Amino acid sequence: MNKILSFILIATVLLAIDWYVFQAVRIVWEDSQAQTRRMIYGTYWTLTLLTIGILGIYPYLPASAAMLTARRFVMVWGFMFYFSKLFAVLFIAVDDLLRLGQWIYAQIASWFPQRPPKPAVAELPAELLPEPAPKGITRSEFLMQAGLVAAAVPLATMSFGIVSGAHDYRIRRVRVALPNLPKAFDGIRIGQLSDIHSGSFFNRVAVQGGVDMLLNEKPDVVFFTGDLVNDSADEMRDYFDIFKKVTAPMGVYSVLGNHDYGDYRQWPSPQAKFHNLQTLKQTHADMGWRLLMNEHIDLQADGEKIAVIGIENWGAKGNFPKYGRMKQAYAGTEDAPVKLLLSHDPSHWDAEVRRQYKDVDIMFAGHTHGMQFGIEVGSFKWSPVQYMYEQWAGLYQKENQYLYVNRGFGYIGFPGRIGILPEITIMELVRA
Repeated sequence: MNKILSFILIATVLLAIDWYVFQAVRIVWEDSQAQTRRMIYGTYWTLTLLTIGILGIYPYLPASAAMLTARRFVMVWGFMFYFSKLFAVLFIAVDDLLRLGQWIYAQIASWFPQRPPKPAVAELPAELLPEPAPKGITRSEFLMQAGLVAAAVPLATMSFGIVSGAHDYRIRRVRVALPNLPKAFDGIRIGQLSDIHSGSFFNRVAVQGGVDMLLNEKPDVVFFTGDLVNDSADEMRDYFDIFKKVTAPMGVYSVLGNHDYGDYRQWPSPQAKFHNLQTLKQTHADMGWRLLMNEHIDLQADGEKIAVIGIENWGAKGNFPKYGRMKQAYAGTEDAPVKLLLSHDPSHWDAEVRRQYKDVDIMFAGHTHGMQFGIEVGSFKWSPVQYMYEQWAGLYQKENQYLYVNRGFGYIGFPGRIGILPEITIMELVRA
């Protein structure tokens, strides 16, 4: 009963928004032919009622892995549909406020005596009258049209972001020169993936294409910097065989991100949550990925070595967990000429790494996704996420230390990307 009452309340609010926006639709097309009006009005209300209907069945969809895509589609479409309509509401509200202001002005003006009308001017013959000015668009019509355009643009943009941007993988190449890089590692090519979020995928073929792009680069070593899943280890079931293909001559090394611990899901018991994390760790192992849990390994070549340090999630922004133990992972790397750190959250770099571990040459991170929304044109880049994270996409340098933030391979929440496209990083290290 509570679900039904909640749905009735939500449906009432949504229908009020729909009716308000429909006023703009009606005004814009009121001079059209009757058949055109019927088609426009019918399409509008059919989409509206279908959207409210699928939102109504959402609470009754099983919360199973098999229904995950359907549940996500319902919520994403509902959000896109009504988020876009809010833009139209703003323009219609402006018109209503202007009308209200005119009405108030007229009422106040009626309280004061009017000046007598001017004497009538003798009418001119019709042939001497000027041509009538062409009929222009009224302010109300302009605002209604602008409102509908303002609603259509975000709806079309978000739809394109799902259809095209979600799997429009881009290889980003970067070269970093390190003065202490051993000769045996001069020119080493590092592939980086981050934020796979396998539970969000809906296009297996496209995901395979992204992995193939990485493998075609033939990196010497691959780093994965966290968030293999959204919450549950089961999300990897349909994509295990794809990511198992990610191999490299020097190995694949991975760390956990904030989503990998299952902290954002209600588990039936602490034991179930613990079992999920153990299953996820085993998934890394079964794929041949060496999961670094607050520890390090040495990459060896021609009798020389560099250290790869990997820590669990450590976030300085928001309420993200601090499971990482940098001191523990760092111990034993003091004599390594080059130290590479895998740490999911880029805020870790300024908060701890640069302050206490100044000999860590490069930190590899992800986490931000570039918010999956922004603008990148040449060297210019902007995203709302930059107001929370100083380092959010690409290569950063302070003094002699570097940070690279991968834009993410997958997505979460909104199943697409607008402007900030999914990334496969290829970093080449050279001797300075």
